Amino acid sequence: MTHPLAQLWTRYRQYRARVVLAFLLSTVRKVMDVMPELLIGAAIDVVVRGSDSFVADLLGVADRREQLVWLAVVNAVVWVLESLFDYLAALTWRNLAQQVEHDLRLEAYGHVQGLDMAWHESRPTGGTLAVVNDDVNQLERFLDAGVDKLWTLALNIVLVGAVFAASSWTLTLLAFLPIPVIVAGSLWFQRHLVPRYAVVRAAVSRISGLVSANLGGMATIKSFTAEDRELSRVREVSEAYRLANADAIRASAAFVPLIRMAILVGFTTTLLMGGWMALDGTLEVGLYSVLVFMTQRLLWPLTSVGEVLDLYQRAMASVRRILALLDEEPLTVEGDRTLPRVRGQLELVDVRAGYADGPDVLHGVSMEVPAGQVHAVVGATGAGKSTLLRLLLRFADPRSGQVLLDGTDLRELTWESLRGRIGYVAQDVFLFEGTIADNIAYGRPEASREEVRRAAEQAAAHEFVTGTPLGYDTLVGERGVTLSGGQRQRLALARAILRDPAVLVLDEATSAVDNETEAAIQRSLAEVSQGRTTIMVAHRLSTVRHADRIWVLEAGRVVEAGTHDELVSRPGPYADLWAVQTGVLADGVG
Repeated sequence: MTHPLAQLWTRYRQYRARVVLAFLLSTVRKVMDVMPELLIGAAIDVVVRGSDSFVADLLGVADRREQLVWLAVVNAVVWVLESLFDYLAALTWRNLAQQVEHDLRLEAYGHVQGLDMAWHESRPTGGTLAVVNDDVNQLERFLDAGVDKLWTLALNIVLVGAVFAASSWTLTLLAFLPIPVIVAGSLWFQRHLVPRYAVVRAAVSRISGLVSANLGGMATIKSFTAEDRELSRVREVSEAYRLANADAIRASAAFVPLIRMAILVGFTTTLLMGGWMALDGTLEVGLYSVLVFMTQRLLWPLTSVGEVLDLYQRAMASVRRILALLDEEPLTVEGDRTLPRVRGQLELVDVRAGYADGPDVLHGVSMEVPAGQVHAVVGATGAGKSTLLRLLLRFADPRSGQVLLDGTDLRELTWESLRGRIGYVAQDVFLFEGTIADNIAYGRPEASREEVRRAAEQAAAHEFVTGTPLGYDTLVGERGVTLSGGQRQRLALARAILRDPAVLVLDEATSAVDNETEAAIQRSLAEVSQGRTTIMVAHRLSTVRHADRIWVLEAGRVVEAGTHDELVSRPGPYADLWAVQTGVLADGVG
């Protein structure tokens, strides 16, 4: 399997030049960072050897004070350059991390939007949120600091190794002796951290899912006085996350003490062997001081390997989850056919449909809805009404048969030719945080305030809107929590009307309103339905009695069809439903 970082390198090839620049800036910064130790050795060499020093030979300056002045100037330049390149490197890495984070979040969110409704319905919202938000943030943190640290550590070993090699091969071998132990320990810790951080990311997903669901269902929690029970559930998953993190922390924290012992060995060896060589005259005093400092420079930064590995493993666990999400393929793929004008004729031809791997919900359903007519679909709960609407909106495709719009299979159409020509009012109305006007104009953001007001009037919403503190500029709160169910339904209806669709689909659009408001909405629907196809799903039969044709579903099959008068005039499921809802029992007693 391709490494996650390799997949990112392939996916975001447009940033390769910036990545190379960031590595180059980090390299120059590290070179400048190593220079002060060399200058310290040169200064000691000047003090000890005077006119015979390396600086004297290089510059042709015999005076010790003047040599030290030159070293001070060089030192100042090195520090200024190191500061400059440190700033440029940090700026480049951080901007790169932010840009990749931005692009990856947008790509992940855009991909999620393109997945089927069935996928969303089968997956906790909090889990998806954890990937799109928290996992992407984990990657950003690694790109911001982790990559640069890893590269700096590698450069440190190369540069310091070059200085040691140029000075003494014996000391080089002794100083580098602990590094294989550190590398082996790093690989061992890496293997043991991978599964631990996978468990941590899964625990984060569970917490996000539970908290997200509970915040959305706060009214239910309070109404059942279940606060303590839900707090216990959150405590349980949070404790699982804490324990998973503690397990990972125990493994990563043990890494630093191991490196400290390795540093002790390397530093002590250089201190003793190098000192003896300086006393024997086989190693210059200035060079000895450089190597002592360089041993610290070589080994001490390796104490941050544990931190970098921690960032790395967290990021890789997150990247794997992000890429797994991006690998999800939608089952319903957009077609490429465009209808220049949609008349609104709908037809279902021997349609079978169901959910996931479950049994069929619709069994060989055939229906024809001529353009411009109002048709209703009724039936008991579980009859298949919602499944039928999912097919019309192409939230799912039939297992067999066809769903046609103006004679064209929906699978051939672009989303704009299909959903762009449909006004949909769901049973569970969703309003976005913002103003009433914003929500009505959601389907047509460019609509004027007058058009918004007219749509609200047609949906019998204008009166209650003008009664709110700021009218159309009143904030509705998250998911419209400040409004009643009936008010939300009327705003959703206004939103659909404003779009001026060729097909209007209403799923229990009046279920949450009183009889007076229902009558007002029915009058409005009679007006807005003129010239457009309207499909209505309802339990309340008074809502659909004026439809051109009513289709009665029972156990996923069409068992009756006709006008209201035709259906009530003969025995059948519709007549029975009408009798129950009007209070007329089978024996004729009300």
